[in-house]
Amino acid sequence: MKNISANIKTNVEYIKKSCKNNKDLVVREFFCGKKLTTILFLNEQADVEKIEKFIISPLISKKSTPKSYQDLQSKFLQVSEIQTETDINKCVETLLKGNTLIFMHEETTAVVCITISPAQRSVEEPPTSAVIYGPREGFVENIKTNICLIRKRLPTTSLKIEEMNIGRYTKNKVMVCYLDDVADDHVIKKIIQRLNKIEIDGILDAHYLISFLEEKKGSIFKQIGKTEKPDIAVAKILEGRVAILVDNSPIVLTLPFVVLEDLQNSDDYYQRSFRVGIVRFLRVISLFMSILLPGLYVAIQLYHYRIIPLKFLVSIINSSQGIPFTPFLEMLFVIVLFEVLFEASLRMPKYIGMALSVVGALVLGDTAVKAGLISSPAVMIIALTGISFYTIPDQTSQISILRVLFTLLGGMVGLFGIIIGGTILVNYLVEFNGYGSPYLAPYAPYINEDLKDGIFKQEAISLDTRPKSIPNKKYKRKVNKGDNNG
Repeated sequence: MKNISANIKTNVEYIKKSCKNNKDLVVREFFCGKKLTTILFLNEQADVEKIEKFIISPLISKKSTPKSYQDLQSKFLQVSEIQTETDINKCVETLLKGNTLIFMHEETTAVVCITISPAQRSVEEPPTSAVIYGPREGFVENIKTNICLIRKRLPTTSLKIEEMNIGRYTKNKVMVCYLDDVADDHVIKKIIQRLNKIEIDGILDAHYLISFLEEKKGSIFKQIGKTEKPDIAVAKILEGRVAILVDNSPIVLTLPFVVLEDLQNSDDYYQRSFRVGIVRFLRVISLFMSILLPGLYVAIQLYHYRIIPLKFLVSIINSSQGIPFTPFLEMLFVIVLFEVLFEASLRMPKYIGMALSVVGALVLGDTAVKAGLISSPAVMIIALTGISFYTIPDQTSQISILRVLFTLLGGMVGLFGIIIGGTILVNYLVEFNGYGSPYLAPYAPYINEDLKDGIFKQEAISLDTRPKSIPNKKYKRKVNKGDNNG
């Protein structure tokens, strides 16, 4: 800590030196009454119009002289957010964020006016979370706007927000949001302790925090919830989870996390329950198809072809005649081919990417089949699993890895390998526990009360309790008159 000097020039020289004499640093000296006053701000970062109208103009037009920095705050400045600072290094830090510093002659306290003017996009529907029904607002890169979107939905004194700065150079503002009388104290303490221990040059997005917060390091499985929609974030906070917001990121992280969350969709809560149950069941089927189907196809074709119906077997043999690869190598080749096409179309400019998808799917795939390099059943199976991926878009990275692993098991060992691999995977996930929440809850372990919002969802009137799989202080959501519990 370095204290502010009573000499204005000493402070200004120190700040200039700290800012490496940047050309966008504006230093303005004038007399406020009879007292020498200096203001400093970064021209491109601060709101210059606000500075001129609410700081410089009031200070110059006043004929009286401020007796102290308290007098300056209460009688002269017209800015809504004002702070004071006695550490010159903290002054440099707040200046670089776009705020304005005011130094007065013989005062060892600086006045900080919040004048940051960040460029930001408007609140709109996020591209990764399009909905048919329900709110269409999405988080943006400005953390103040994101907090406002949460507070709009949670106008309660129970909403608590912890603030910290992470990053040696970026000094990103990170906010931890939770309901003080609902969220579990142990979970909150654990998350805040892990965030406070982070020492890194900078974080550019919320994803940078994920590896620091994960319970099982190096696991391929998703352990932290992510969302770009305020209504989803608030719904999770109401269940007892903790939301983590990062400045300059539209992604909000939520903890604890269970895999069932990715089977749910915000649309589910704006439709009838019978329809939701059917859709969620289809998502589960799609999940198993996308992971197991290529491996099963290879295993059955190589080792267990007798269990295939005769007409279907003849059709596969006819389509596979003349293929230079074994079914195992053929399937791996098609998987790699489609992964390359996917990555290329994802990173190409929007309109070129659409053209590339058409060329890859129609021209390249059709040509490869006609040329006898790959068979049409293999293309159909990979295309089907590729479509199935996106019924659960937040699990695509894990599914793609598991698909390759089960294809390898099916090609090398057959159905026995797939069964053994599936057993090991389930045992691993059953033991998976993050922040007190079992990964496969409410099915492993079986929690009967949480099945109300499981694969088959009940109507909103029946969802009167919070999930037991999520540690929280209040189990009941609805409290009848005269009921003092929760």
